[in-house]
Amino acid sequence: MKSFTGRVAAITGAASGMGRALALALAREGCHLALADKNSQGLAQTVEQVKTSTLSPVLVTSEVVDVSDRQAMLDWAARCFAEHGQVNLIFNNAGVALSSTVEGVDYADLEWIVGINFWGVVHGTKAFLPYLKASGDGHVINTSSVFGLFAQPGMSGYNATKFAVRGFTESLRQELDLQRCGVSATCVHPGGIRTDICRSSRIDPNMTGFLIHSEQQARADCEKLFITDADQAAKVILHGVRKNKRRVLIGRDAYALDLLARCLPAAYQALVVFTSKRMAPKKSKAPLFEAQDEHRL
Repeated sequence: MKSFTGRVAAITGAASGMGRALALALAREGCHLALADKNSQGLAQTVEQVKTSTLSPVLVTSEVVDVSDRQAMLDWAARCFAEHGQVNLIFNNAGVALSSTVEGVDYADLEWIVGINFWGVVHGTKAFLPYLKASGDGHVINTSSVFGLFAQPGMSGYNATKFAVRGFTESLRQELDLQRCGVSATCVHPGGIRTDICRSSRIDPNMTGFLIHSEQQARADCEKLFITDADQAAKVILHGVRKNKRRVLIGRDAYALDLLARCLPAAYQALVVFTSKRMAPKKSKAPLFEAQDEHRL
């Protein structure tokens, strides 16, 4: 797919961040849009920005959808086709984050993140794939993460979903290549992108004192690591689609961590543990005179 003009793109997670940036970038190229998100207010703002920022006569539809709801995604895909007459691209972009130890993570939180980050991608892919094939010129774009290539402590749920998206999409791409059906697939691995994911993430109390000093500081530190803006990320993604790339890395941090995982596929974990120990909260020690007084007693 060398041009997006006249095509129809469906985007999940379109209320902010990369989803909104993709919508704006595609609209500027004359691509019609079907936008979805759970955040109705943010979704309406995206639609308004698209309509006011482009001179192209594009059709924009929107719907509040929970990507973890299979039937809701199937229904949305059918409505997209009915309203637009075709669908050429599905950007399975919606995602959330969760910080917790494996031992302490609540099952409900794991089900929440798996439902959105993994099942949301599966639902979007399967719901739209028949329409993409019918168009004769389609593309599936699934958002994983640099943490679908590189694991870290305290993010087991997030890592699991993003590794799963990577495996799912790579397998899908191979099947589509074999079928020669006019549809392709790309897996996106962003590094730190300036989006709302940090503010909307869930941080379990078990992380405090283990890997973080406080939830507030952790969110602030997380946002400092977001070195790439969403507009630049959207530009890189769309370039990857044009080039029919199997994998798209976004940001110099993504390239650095990908290289580290390639060069040290097992040993990098020890390096992460070493770094995490240096950054983790230090446990306070009792003053010497208190220990001596206790010994006298």
